[in-house]
Amino acid sequence: MALDQSFVGRTYPPTEPYEVGREKIREFAEAIGDTNPAYTDTEAAKALGHPEVIAPPTFVFAITFKAAGQVIEDPQLGLDYNRVVHGDQKFAYTRPVRGGDRLTVTSTIEAVKSMAGNDILDIRGEVHDEAGEHVVTAFTKLVARAAEGA
Repeated sequence: MALDQSFVGRTYPPTEPYEVGREKIREFAEAIGDTNPAYTDTEAAKALGHPEVIAPPTFVFAITFKAAGQVIEDPQLGLDYNRVVHGDQKFAYTRPVRGGDRLTVTSTIEAVKSMAGNDILDIRGEVHDEAGEHVVTAFTKLVARAAEGA
C-alpha cells in the first residue's frame, strides 16, 4: 500500500540532546580510515580555526538516522521497515560538528513518492546545537521495496 501523501511536511519533535564525545569522533574516524589530525588532536583542530576536535562529515549520520526513527516508527505512516533500503544521504553544513557539542535533531518528511510499486520517503533532519544554532541539515532517502507479486 502506498504511503500517504498527506504526511509531506509533517515535523516530529526534537530529539533529546546527543553529546558528541571526542572519543566517539576518534573511533569513527578510525573506523572509516580517515587520519585527519583535526579529528583526534585538539591542537591540530585549533590550528585550522576550530575550538575543539571536529567530526568527519558523515559522523552525524548516526544521530540523524536515529532521529529519523520517529518517522520510520510512526504507526500512522504505515512504513514497512522490513522492506526498506537506504537510498541516498546528503549533508549541508553550517559548521562542523565539534567534540562537546550537544545536538538535537528535528525530522520532517520532505516528500513521499511511489514508483514502480516502491515507496520513496525523503526525510530532512535539522541539527542544532545547545544554543539553538544550526549545525547541519541531513537529507535521507529511504526506499520501501514493493512486496513480491505487487
